[in-house]
Amino acid sequence: MTPAPFLGIENVSRHFGGLRAVDEVSFTVSRGEIVSIIGPNGAGKTTLFNLLTGQLQPSSGTVRFEGRDIGSLRPNERARLGFGRTFQISQTLTSMSVLENGMVGAFMHERSLPGAAARAAEALEMVGLSKRAGDRAGSLTLGERRRLEVARALAMKPQIVLLDEVMAGLNQTEVREIIDMVHALNAAGVAFLVIEHNLKVVRAFSRRVVVINRGRLLKQGTADEVLGDPQVIEAYVGKTRS
Repeated sequence: MTPAPFLGIENVSRHFGGLRAVDEVSFTVSRGEIVSIIGPNGAGKTTLFNLLTGQLQPSSGTVRFEGRDIGSLRPNERARLGFGRTFQISQTLTSMSVLENGMVGAFMHERSLPGAAARAAEALEMVGLSKRAGDRAGSLTLGERRRLEVARALAMKPQIVLLDEVMAGLNQTEVREIIDMVHALNAAGVAFLVIEHNLKVVRAFSRRVVVINRGRLLKQGTADEVLGDPQVIEAYVGKTRS
């Protein structure tokens, strides 16, 4: 008998009236894998993330985690199972310290202040922010805020982290730092599902890529297979005249 996939998305759809934001999308993520999700603006990528983490419920289809149907679980229940997430718009709590931001995630499993602080400190070390632990989060650069949001997710002890355009607005140095950080965390066993528009970044991950266009799965495969596909190119830049 074939074992159940680590994360399985099976014919998942989400309709808003007559709009099919996500339309019968199916793919899997293996334990410890990095999968990039790409597609033009409005393709349904963030809606799909919301379906996976419980902010939205699917109109139809099934989401399975380690073989379990999690469609009825709330976001906090999915987080307790092992889902971590960052968002397109920075969710940093700017009036709190860097360590306190990390503790927000740590309280998912830790009940004591010392325990949460210790777990948050470990997460900050993993993303290279230990020296900023006592600083106010509002003093961080955008790149540091992005890493802090990853740290907050890591403090929740996730098995998979969903990164929603975590490199948007960063310079080349900051992008390289994030790529290196994700690779290091992945080597330590964390799986990643990544929404990304920068195709050079997608190639840098050199893992499987899923393309969504107009809510539907357009193609999946290696970065080279996907990014060289005429249908994918057309989805991004439109038809070219011969």
